[in-house]
Amino acid sequence: MDRLKVLVVDDEARMRKLVKDFLTKKDFDVYEAGDGKEALDVFYGHPDLSLIILDVMMPVLDGWQVLREIRSESKVPVIMLTAKSQEQDELLGFELGVDEYITKPFSPKILTARVEALLRRTVTEAHESVMELGGITLDRGAHIVKCDGREVELSYKEFELLQYFMENKGLALSREKILNGVWNYDYFGDARTIDTHVKKLRSKLGDKGDLIKTVWGMGYKFDV
Repeated sequence: MDRLKVLVVDDEARMRKLVKDFLTKKDFDVYEAGDGKEALDVFYGHPDLSLIILDVMMPVLDGWQVLREIRSESKVPVIMLTAKSQEQDELLGFELGVDEYITKPFSPKILTARVEALLRRTVTEAHESVMELGGITLDRGAHIVKCDGREVELSYKEFELLQYFMENKGLALSREKILNGVWNYDYFGDARTIDTHVKKLRSKLGDKGDLIKTVWGMGYKFDV
C-alpha cells in the first residue's frame, strides 16, 4: 500500500523537523513548507496529499489565506496549528473548513495520534464513497475517475463538479445551486464560470460527457 502523504507548513524549521521526525517514524511521507506561498506550491504540485498540518502565523501568506485557497480547490483534511487559544480563532478555523485545531505548544505524540485518527476516519469514509453511474466510476478517497475502466485526469474543481452531479443525478440544478454546492456560498464570481468548467469536464469524459445535460435557461442535469 502506498504511504500516505502529509504536508507540514510552519515558518519555524525546528518545528517542522520535530513534526516530520515523528510522522516519518509512523511511515508517512512528509513534505515541508516554510511559508504560505510555498505551501500552495506543494499543494498544487502534489494533488494526492492525504493531510495538511498548517500553522496560522506565517510570512507571505498566513494560514487563513492558505486555507481559503485550499478549500476552494480541495477537501483534503487540515489540522490547524496556532499559538492563539481564543475562541473566535477556533470558530473561524472551523467555519473555513478546519478538521482539527491544535494550540501551541503541543506534544508531537498527541499531534501524531490526531493525524492517525483523522486519517483513519477520512480513509474509512472515502472507501465507502465509490460511486458508479453510467459507466463512470468516481472514487472520492483516491480522487480517481474512470470511464469504462479508463482513468480520466480531472482538476480539483472538475472532480468536485462531477461528484456533485453524480450525487444529484436526475435533478435539474441551477448554476447558482451548483456554485453553492461546489464553490460554496461565499463565492462571488460570475455564475457563468460553471459553463466553462462543464465544457472542460464534458470534453475530458469523452462520450460520457453526454450524461451531463443542459437544462436551457437554468443549468445542468446528470442523467443516466
